[in-house]
Amino acid sequence: MFFLMPMFSIFGIYLLLALAPALILMNYVYKQDKIERESPALLGRLVLMGVLAGFLSMVLEGIGENILGRADLNPNSAFYKILLSFLVVGLVEEGMKYLLMSRVTWRNPEFNYKFDAIVYSVFTSLGFAGMENIMYAMNFGPSVLAPRAFLAIPGHCAFAVVFGAFYGRAKMRYYDGYTGRAVLDIIAGYLLSVCFHGLYDSCAMIGTGMSSLIMAAVIVVIYIVIFKVVKYESERDRRL
Repeated sequence: MFFLMPMFSIFGIYLLLALAPALILMNYVYKQDKIERESPALLGRLVLMGVLAGFLSMVLEGIGENILGRADLNPNSAFYKILLSFLVVGLVEEGMKYLLMSRVTWRNPEFNYKFDAIVYSVFTSLGFAGMENIMYAMNFGPSVLAPRAFLAIPGHCAFAVVFGAFYGRAKMRYYDGYTGRAVLDIIAGYLLSVCFHGLYDSCAMIGTGMSSLIMAAVIVVIYIVIFKVVKYESERDRRL
């Protein structure tokens, strides 16, 4: 039993380091919901939906990579990496997160303020990111967690803020009787989050000087999206 203690201690440290960035961002967004905060039960369920989305994404991405591999493209080429980032990783991961989130929240009576959508989206996405971070830590060691804390985790949060802003507008349009506009808002939010995600992953995979410069610009946008957009939407929250 005593021989197992160091193993559990190491796992606990990995777990804490892997989850801390996601928990910090969850707490930040949660505190910006200043009118009527969501119940812990609903938020916990959304985190679990994010974890489930992560496991489903691994399966679907494997299928996507297999299909892309049949296109007779060089897997080391920039073109292949761009296709993989946008058409497989971006489409699948963002799609899974928001499909599961919407099933839990769209008709939920707690979804009664526009900013709620950003909270839901962020908690789902960071549940996904937290699970992903744990897997990275266990596979590659804690050295990968520092860059991911400042890059990948805020990235997932920013993609979620983009979709959440449109998701809240969609629910507002739906209540106002504009179903068609609501659908367009959801599509627009999804495609924008896929584009941000695909661009981020493409730059990270390609790794050239130019892609690194583009990635630096994307990272700046990511932090602007998290803090500026969240603040803006929080201050203009309204009842649906």
